[in-house]
Amino acid sequence: MHYAELSKAYKELTGPGGDFEIVRENILGNDILSYKNAPPSIREFWLSTLEFSDRDYLVYHDERLTYAQAHEHVNAVASWLIAQGVKPGDRVAISMRNYPEWMLAYWAGASIGVTIVGMNAWWTAEEMAYALQDSAPKVLILDQERLARLQERPDMASGMTLVGVRLSDTPSGVVAWNEVVAHGGSMPDVTVDPDSDACIFYTSGTTGFPKGAQLTHRGCVANLMNMLYARASAGLATHWATGEEIPDPPPVPVGLITTPLFHVTANNCGAYAVTAAGGTMVLMYKWDAGEALRLIEREGVTSMSGVPVMAREVINHPDFATTDTSSLTTLGGGGAQVPPDLVQSIEAKVSTARPNTGYGMTETCGIITSIGADFYVDRPDSAGPAMPNFEVKCVNELDEAVAQGELGELWVRGSSVIKGYINRPEATAESITDGWLHTGDIARIDEDGFIYIVDRKKDMVLRGGENIYCAEVEAALYRHDAVAECSVFGVPDDRLGEEVGAAIVLKPGEHLTEDALREHCAAIMAKHKIPRYFWLMDEALPRNASGKFLKKDLRNRLTSQVQA
Repeated sequence: MHYAELSKAYKELTGPGGDFEIVRENILGNDILSYKNAPPSIREFWLSTLEFSDRDYLVYHDERLTYAQAHEHVNAVASWLIAQGVKPGDRVAISMRNYPEWMLAYWAGASIGVTIVGMNAWWTAEEMAYALQDSAPKVLILDQERLARLQERPDMASGMTLVGVRLSDTPSGVVAWNEVVAHGGSMPDVTVDPDSDACIFYTSGTTGFPKGAQLTHRGCVANLMNMLYARASAGLATHWATGEEIPDPPPVPVGLITTPLFHVTANNCGAYAVTAAGGTMVLMYKWDAGEALRLIEREGVTSMSGVPVMAREVINHPDFATTDTSSLTTLGGGGAQVPPDLVQSIEAKVSTARPNTGYGMTETCGIITSIGADFYVDRPDSAGPAMPNFEVKCVNELDEAVAQGELGELWVRGSSVIKGYINRPEATAESITDGWLHTGDIARIDEDGFIYIVDRKKDMVLRGGENIYCAEVEAALYRHDAVAECSVFGVPDDRLGEEVGAAIVLKPGEHLTEDALREHCAAIMAKHKIPRYFWLMDEALPRNASGKFLKKDLRNRLTSQVQA
C-alpha cells in the first residue's frame, strides 16, 4: 500500500499554506495542535451553507426541506430564543427522535452561542430528570414520547420553557414548534467564542450517573476539518502512487443518518460532513435494514455510516440482491470496532462502495482516526492513523510513554478534546492531564502511525455502539432489596458486539426471577442497558485478596456457557 505517499500527503496538506495547515496554539491553557483555516465557530460554518439554497437538505419520510427553508427555520428559532431571554452561554435541551427539528434546533442554538444539550431519547423519566437537573437548560424541546415521560415527573422541568415537536395536541404550558417557527425573523447578530460550549453530550459514568461532556465550537469544527482531511489525504496519496485521477465527490452527496443525533457519530460526523458538502441528510425514525435499503434506492444514498452491525445487516438482508445500491460510494461504521471479516464483505458485496471507519469518542467531538478504501482493506484490524490535530501516545500504568508497537493506554491531545465534564471537576481531572485525554482504550501504534485498538481499560459494555458502564447497571440492580451482590460484564454477541450480562447473589431467604429483575431495571434505566443474561448464583461471587470481585474470571466462566 501507499503509506509513503500518505505521509507525503500529510506534509503537503498540513504544512504552511496547505488547506489543512496545522499550527500550535495556546488553548484553554494548553499548547495544542489546531487548524489554522478552520471556521472560528459553528455559526460561521452554518451560515456558509446558504450558498446551497436550492438543494434538498433534510429528508424525512415524504417531507423535504431545502437549505433555504432550513435557514428560514433556523433563523426563526434563533430569533425566538433571543426573544425569550435566552443568551449566549445559556443551555437549550433537545429530547426527541431523529426528526428534522433536531438539526434545525441544533444549528439555531449553536449559531447564537447557546449550548445544546443532547438528551438520550432512550432515557427513562428518572434518567431525564438527572440530566435536566445537571445541565439546567432554560428551554426543553421535546417530542410526544419524551413529553409523556416528562409528565411522569413534571417537576423535572420546573422553570423551563417547553417546546413541543410533532405533538398530537399541545397541552397547556407547552409552546408548539410551529408557533416558534412562525415567529420569523433574521439571524441575530452574535459573536460566538470558539472555546465556549457548543453542546453537551452525555456519556455513561463509571459512578452510576452519566457525565455531560462539554464539546466546544473549536472542537466541533476541528472534527469537521479532520473528516475533510481524511478524504483529501487518502485521495492524494493514491493519486501519487498510481497516477489515477483523484475521484470527484458526488455532485450532491446523500447521507443516510442511521444513528441517534444525540451522539457524535450522527451529529458531529454524519450531519457535519453532509452539510459541509451541501448534501442531503436522509433521516430514519428508527433503524431497520430493509427500510435503509429502500431509502438507499429511493434517495440515491451515497454514504451510510452507523455502528458496524448496521452495515452487516444491510449486506445480509434478503432484499439486498434486488435493491439498487449502485449510488453508494462508502459504507462503514463507527462507535465500535468493525470486525475484519465485515471489511472484506463490504469490499466484495458492494461493487461501488468502499469500506471505511473512524475511531473516536464523545470526548474528542468525533473521530481520532480514520481509515478507508485500499488502506482499510490492507489493514482491516487497524483504526487508521490519527488525524492531524492530534498528538498521540500509548502509556503504561505509570503514565509513561511506551515504545513504538508496545501496548498501552491511548492518550490523545488536540483541539478536538473536550473542555471537561459539567459539574464534575474530579472526573475531568481523572480524564484529562495537561490537555491529554485518557481514552481508556488499550492500543498499539505501528511504524506508519496506524493505531490498533486491542482492548478496553474501562469497565464497560459496548452494545451496538452504545457505551454501557457496568457500574451504572450494577448500581441499578443493587437498588432491588433482594440483591446482595452483583457483577455486570459484557457477553460476546455476533450481532451487537456485546450484550449485557449480570451475575447476582440474592440475600438469604429471597427469591427472584429474571423477569422480575428486568422489570425492576426497566423502571429506572434505558432499555438497552437492561441485562439480556442473568445468572442467579448459589454462592458468593469470587473475590481477590483485597475483596474485589474477580470479574474477568467470572465473565470467562459464565459466558462460555452462552457460547457453548
